[in-house]
Amino acid sequence: MRILIAGFQHETNTFAPTPTRYDDFVRGGAFPAMAHGADVLAMRDVNIPIGGFIRAMRGHDLIPVLWAGATPAAHVEEDAFERIAGLIITAAHDRNFDAIYLDLHGAMVCRHDNDGEGRLLAALRAVVGPRIPIVASLDLHANVTARMLQTADALVAYRTYPHEDMAEAGERAAGLLNILMQRGEKLTQAARRLPFLIPINGMCTLVEPARGVYHALAGAEQMDNLHMSFAPGFPAADFPECGGVVWGYGADAARITGAVDALAGSIVAREGDWVVPLLAPHDAVRQAMRIAATASRPVVIADTQDNPGGGGDSNTTGMLRALVECAAQGAALGLMVDPDAAAAAHQAGAGCDITIALGGQSGGDAPLAATFRVEQLSDGRCIYGGPMMHGKQTDVGPTARLSLGGVQVVVSSHKDQMLDRNLYRMAGIEPERMKILVNKSSVHFRADFQPIAEAVLVAKAPGPLLADPADFPWRHLAKGMRLRPLGPAFTGQPPNSTT
Repeated sequence: MRILIAGFQHETNTFAPTPTRYDDFVRGGAFPAMAHGADVLAMRDVNIPIGGFIRAMRGHDLIPVLWAGATPAAHVEEDAFERIAGLIITAAHDRNFDAIYLDLHGAMVCRHDNDGEGRLLAALRAVVGPRIPIVASLDLHANVTARMLQTADALVAYRTYPHEDMAEAGERAAGLLNILMQRGEKLTQAARRLPFLIPINGMCTLVEPARGVYHALAGAEQMDNLHMSFAPGFPAADFPECGGVVWGYGADAARITGAVDALAGSIVAREGDWVVPLLAPHDAVRQAMRIAATASRPVVIADTQDNPGGGGDSNTTGMLRALVECAAQGAALGLMVDPDAAAAAHQAGAGCDITIALGGQSGGDAPLAATFRVEQLSDGRCIYGGPMMHGKQTDVGPTARLSLGGVQVVVSSHKDQMLDRNLYRMAGIEPERMKILVNKSSVHFRADFQPIAEAVLVAKAPGPLLADPADFPWRHLAKGMRLRPLGPAFTGQPPNSTT
């Protein structure tokens, strides 16, 4: 086969403070930098879907267009979307091929269209017509829309959170494409939308109920020769199709419909199990200190609401303030993004003291003004060694390790989610030797940090990725959607509205 391949990923938090521009895709941030043409094929060994697809389709004629992804933030600007999507659409118009594979996220909201992936898929379908198969892989956090399901021949989602199976999702997409080409006709599709929003922290597949749901999904596939997916959704996108969807494909309509209905029904039956307990910042630190007093391994606290992997700017100071005020010892926090503070540290030099107002630029949170010791400087470059994005090269710009009392802070110039231990090591912190680690992440950190953790706590400090979806000021959600498991239904008015 001749297969046109491309990637375009963004997870949009419509409540986040910072929009997503074209340059954010060029740099990549949490993702690899933008790649064009043959450079896309160099991603074959990276744990991302297109890498798995390339490996699985070895021997076929792959026509790479580009791959672009940007760190989650607010709406994708129209210029950014149209420039990147335009390159893919133009290639589809100009080249000859038998099929299209796309490495998408599934939760892209643009300034001019709530459904970025649906817009791209529809534009491609208009170019290639109904016969050319279009297959795409999606993130587990995709907000799968009707337009996406209608225009693609097959969509395949990740099954792990932390996302350790990204390349495997690309391989599954390749398998479905092979089936479509062999059959020469479309598979039967079934899909069901969930009636409630699932909190981000509740989606972790290392624990119940998500672990059990994906186990049941895999079992249904094996029994009935089906191809199923479940995306719990990204509950920070204010548009009517935000939320979880179960869908699948098969040759027999009754079997795939029955399997999708059964899985969706089991998720709803355990609705209350998707709630995750959250701790106030000081309570989280005090509990971590009690555990650490007799532990040989660090206690890890997720600063979940400032997760840059979900739209946070990674600069709120609620957890740092709690560490300092509780006089925590042997503690480290990362990454705190403050380019001015990093520049001041580099100008002063290691071993010097600097008096600065650190972080707090996102609004809703105050900077922490104090005199910090500059412990170590770094260029901010490292290679991920953990399971997520293993082998990815990252560059968070000039970085400094600052200390205040018993707390170490890794201050960077650019955003990256603290999901890999090497992000601490590049600044001179050996995470295994610390008593407390505060990671600006929600769940992804568990892939590399849970194996070394005595305990994992989730803290609800200030930040734009609200851990309880009911806390968002929704305006455009589908009426009747429950704002959290067993929570109130959206009425069409923002919460606490009197109009």
